[in-house]
Amino acid sequence: MAIIIVNGEDQEVQLPATVADIIKQNNVAQPEMVSVQVNEEFVDRDEFATLQLQEGDEVDFLYFMGGGGTF
Repeated sequence: MAIIIVNGEDQEVQLPATVADIIKQNNVAQPEMVSVQVNEEFVDRDEFATLQLQEGDEVDFLYFMGGGGTF
């Protein structure tokens, strides 16, 4: 087992693990809408299934929301 940091919290994972694996393990809502950073670098969606995570990596799930306007 290894420790990675997911959204600021330690998480124990079984390596090897990809970004796609971590998205699934964390039951990320609307995975098609999430952006992911690993060690503060954005990951292309095409790499989710292949990018292997390492012990100590920092993974952040980010949702960009539009909005705002004048009433």
